[in-house]
Amino acid sequence: MTDTPLTILQCPRCRKETHWQGNPFRPFCSKRCKTMDLAAWADEEYRIASEEKPADDESNDNE
Repeated sequence: MTDTPLTILQCPRCRKETHWQGNPFRPFCSKRCKTMDLAAWADEEYRIASEEKPADDESNDNE
């Protein structure tokens, strides 16, 4: 038996403390939190900040 200490971390979704070792849903605490996080990505709730660039003007391409 190994004396490896258990790693405890917070679920990125609900902030509940959860174990890393033996957790099939890591870094999440449950399947529910994992699914909710995936849904947030699909709904584009997470964004990376960047400078907005003006859209290309397509009318100039036809000249």
